[in-house]
Amino acid sequence: MKNLEMVLVTGGTGAVGANCILQLLQKGYQVKTTIRSLNKKDEVITLLKNGGITSFGELSFVEADLNKDDNWAQAIQDCTYVLHIASPTHTESTDEEAIIRPAVDGVLRVLKAARDASVKRVVLTSSFGALGFSNKDRNRETTEADWTDPNEKGLSAYEKSKVLAERAAWDFIKKEGNDLELAVINPVAIFGPALGPGKSPSFNLITLLLSGSWKAIPNFSLNVVDIRDVADLHIRAMTIPEANGQRFIASADGEMPMPGIATLLKNKFPAVSQKVSTQKMPDWILKVAALFNPQAKQALLFLKINRRVSNTKAKKVLGWTPIANKEEAITASMESMIKLGIIK
Repeated sequence: MKNLEMVLVTGGTGAVGANCILQLLQKGYQVKTTIRSLNKKDEVITLLKNGGITSFGELSFVEADLNKDDNWAQAIQDCTYVLHIASPTHTESTDEEAIIRPAVDGVLRVLKAARDASVKRVVLTSSFGALGFSNKDRNRETTEADWTDPNEKGLSAYEKSKVLAERAAWDFIKKEGNDLELAVINPVAIFGPALGPGKSPSFNLITLLLSGSWKAIPNFSLNVVDIRDVADLHIRAMTIPEANGQRFIASADGEMPMPGIATLLKNKFPAVSQKVSTQKMPDWILKVAALFNPQAKQALLFLKINRRVSNTKAKKVLGWTPIANKEEAITASMESMIKLGIIK
């Protein structure tokens, strides 16, 4: 059924962006998406075809970059909603400012354009890193009321950029948003099936485990969510009135220890998991390594994080029920990596 409402999705080439476009088109919305170069248009169409879309009459593309003002007014024109998903995630620069500044400036650029175009609501993709990295109290669940301290020891520049960008967004809405509504999604580690071979953080983690470069597995846990559930939550937060002014953690129930992920891969995919170690790394070794190695330093922070994470708010307020549990999301990632030839 055709929907007369237009939605802008920023970052159509990204995994979350493409999944949101896919579900919006399936629901009959008209969709615009921003990409940094129109040369990437075919890449997005291929991802959507892989997801089962056959008609592209309701999809249009606008070239826009978070670092520049060009074309944002055009991109947002005639849109009822904006899903702001694009964010600088990877950069060759080791300069924190080179990651943080574009994230903060990009959020403000999109919010200003949305306000000026009388958009009803923006849904911002933030991160669990913006709320869950400073609650070390394992007797208390981490909820949407929590915030990560941007000066947390071991916090990556990417996670820091997410904290500061989300803070800037709420501040903008409070001070100069006028009637613009905002809802925020804070996903944990995103797994699930891929629409194409583009890199996703879960792929990097699985590739690392499969390579055997970890002779012993750090004994920290992850919270996991399926990418299809993340897209579904964005669309619910876009349309449900009660989502206005709220944050929502996107997470399947429970937590998944890293050694448990390694064991799952070995048991379900023995043909490609011969090199996966199931040896646990003693915590003291990680603490020593963290003195010299930035990756170990971040892993040490992961060891301290409270993984008792609540997804109750998304379920109660938005009627959200994840279609995949944590094991199913990881298995789906692995199956699609094999199907796409990322794993030989």
